[in-house]
Amino acid sequence: MKWQQRTAEELDPSLIEKYQLSPIAAKLFALRGIDSDEKLDFWFNATEENLADPSLMHDMDKAIDRINQAIDNGEKITIYGDYDADGITATTIMTETLSILGADVYYFIPDRFKDGYGPNIDRYHDIVADGTKLIITVDNGVTGIDEVKYAKEHGVDTIVTDHHTFQEQKPDAYAIVHCNYPGQKYPFDDYCGAGVAYTICRGLMQDTMPELLDLAMIGTIGDMVKVTGEGHVIVKRGLEVLNQTERPGLRALIKNAGLTLGSINETDIGFNIAPRLNAVGRLVNANLAVELLLSDDDVEAQKIADQIEELNNQRKELTTEVYDKCMALIRENSWQKQNTLVLYDPDFHEGVLGLVANKIVEKTHKPTIVLTKNQAGEIKGSGRSITGFNLFDALNPLKEELFTKFGGHDFACGLSMTEDKIGALREKLEKGFHVEGGLEIKEYDMELPLQGLSPQTLAQINQVGPFGTGDAQPIFSISNPTITQFFKIGKEKNHVKFNVAKKGGSLAVIGFNKDFLNNNLLPFIARVFVQLSLNTYRNKISLQGIIEGIEFASPKLAVPTPVIDLRQEKLVMGFADRYLLFDKKNIPIVRNRLQVSDDKISLVKDYDKSGETVALLDVPRNQIELNSALEKNYQQIYLRFLLDQLPVEHIPAKSYFGKVLKYIYAHPTLSPDDYRTVAPYLGLDYDSVLFILRVFFELGFVKLDDGKLVGEQHPQKQPLTASKYLRATQSQIKFVDQLRTMPTQQIITYVNNFLNNSRI
Repeated sequence: MKWQQRTAEELDPSLIEKYQLSPIAAKLFALRGIDSDEKLDFWFNATEENLADPSLMHDMDKAIDRINQAIDNGEKITIYGDYDADGITATTIMTETLSILGADVYYFIPDRFKDGYGPNIDRYHDIVADGTKLIITVDNGVTGIDEVKYAKEHGVDTIVTDHHTFQEQKPDAYAIVHCNYPGQKYPFDDYCGAGVAYTICRGLMQDTMPELLDLAMIGTIGDMVKVTGEGHVIVKRGLEVLNQTERPGLRALIKNAGLTLGSINETDIGFNIAPRLNAVGRLVNANLAVELLLSDDDVEAQKIADQIEELNNQRKELTTEVYDKCMALIRENSWQKQNTLVLYDPDFHEGVLGLVANKIVEKTHKPTIVLTKNQAGEIKGSGRSITGFNLFDALNPLKEELFTKFGGHDFACGLSMTEDKIGALREKLEKGFHVEGGLEIKEYDMELPLQGLSPQTLAQINQVGPFGTGDAQPIFSISNPTITQFFKIGKEKNHVKFNVAKKGGSLAVIGFNKDFLNNNLLPFIARVFVQLSLNTYRNKISLQGIIEGIEFASPKLAVPTPVIDLRQEKLVMGFADRYLLFDKKNIPIVRNRLQVSDDKISLVKDYDKSGETVALLDVPRNQIELNSALEKNYQQIYLRFLLDQLPVEHIPAKSYFGKVLKYIYAHPTLSPDDYRTVAPYLGLDYDSVLFILRVFFELGFVKLDDGKLVGEQHPQKQPLTASKYLRATQSQIKFVDQLRTMPTQQIITYVNNFLNNSRI
């Protein structure tokens, strides 16, 4: 990752004076382009009264006329929603409003496991057969070509209200109300489904309907659409309404989440409220969440909220369980060196596949697809990707060949397929992997002055919020800090806490999941990037920083050290001039997984620079290769030896060779690839099985017969040590282990002596 500072012209002093902005708030507003009197006035003072006329949105008047007609005629109306937080709130908004108007209204939320996402032809059959005369979709519908056609052929009108991207063909609906319809006049183009539903209800009621803003706000944050423009009004006013809400369902949900009415912010919605609503549709039918939000009875609402709390806890447990199984699959199949991951288990819970894929990408920095089998025998999956690899573009050309259903965008996808195509998907995804655009760039706002910081500082920053998509939470840089009081915290000691000080000011800093940090690395920290938050401890409120990133640099030492031993540190800190590799197979790993830019990567054999700081990132195969690297002219060398291309970490015990050979003789119908599945049964990972097979092939113990592994009937008796491959690997492992475990003083002395002798 590469950090880049946002830049902008400073605000006019007259605006700073008019709006009484602190220096930090003025800077943040300028960086976000909120830099005129008109924009600042809207930011501070706009309410739902300032939202655009609903009739400007495409087909709005037509939709409202048809809805009113249905109400007047007593026609049955069905709201067709979706099972995520946006779909749930959109369904609630539309159902509640039509109920107020006296409509004969019902709602339907698709079941993730039976119906899938969006319009489902079987469910349209049911809805039409049940006497519905008007279907109103919310947060879906633009893909419902066949479904809308069926409804129309059977005398049922459909009003599509949606915000998702149109495909090649639009449905032949009675009306399409869409915030981003081509050529429409509505000035804001990034509402979520709940935002579109709220706009329709404003039009229906000829009123601003502020009582619906809490729901529209939850949908907006849950679906990660823009919180700028009209989105700013929805979120800002929605939070104000929520913090005074009388909705029994929301009050019960807030109570169970451990939040306090009156102090709930956008972060609480994103991390506590929306996930609870999403959890329902991940595990059961999301009707339960709509019932909660529509409930007007405190006792009933609390009962439903308690059910949802239990579902959310189950969701967390299932996510952890499936994640752990996925990581075990990676180890068992020796996929650590793959660039991409396709992970399948028929017992994975379908509702958490996307969450798990996201966690695996965060952990491994590899595009990941997680698959399971549903009750109908269909393979369902969710994928997530990394910056620089467009997962949708990589898979879309394969949809006719591999998938029965496919959809998504740059960094995420959903798909369905048959089980026999999983191997081809894994092979083609890996083959097509490439990263474009270099390192991921993350922006920060400004250098944080540490003097005079207080909780009031955060209040000044929050003037630029609420934060979200399009208005990122501010990130501040603290350059060349003095770090003290470093220690690890948390039950598993996987978080860190320390103080940073500079020019008479200081700040307590927390780093979540930064357990790679230790006292040895502190001198290398050149810059810390933080978000600010409040910490309450023993009724005392203080400001603290939450680490978003760290930039490292070589420490400034009074006496330069030519050789530095960092073999025990797993983090690649990114500050070396050059990262040298002995094996070219490691280049994609260094580029894609370790996030080192191409211009910093060189093979030892090709390196011809001088006077640079270099890191030896992988392991040489022998001492000759190591000495060859040390003959170059460096200013400073960092010894890392993180990577290798060893076939196995350890030579398997002799008993395992016997176990594998016995299994081959007993199962002559298996291919080498089948042993991916067999390996865990044998107590081995797949790399170890492949190593054993290669030894057996060399010694003539096994052979391939029409692609199947079979044992030779009369093999020549000879010891395993007769294998040149085994002996060479044994020797290489011994050298690598020695290089990685040699005492620091011993290896530094060796390198220094070699450098001194080579320069005489």
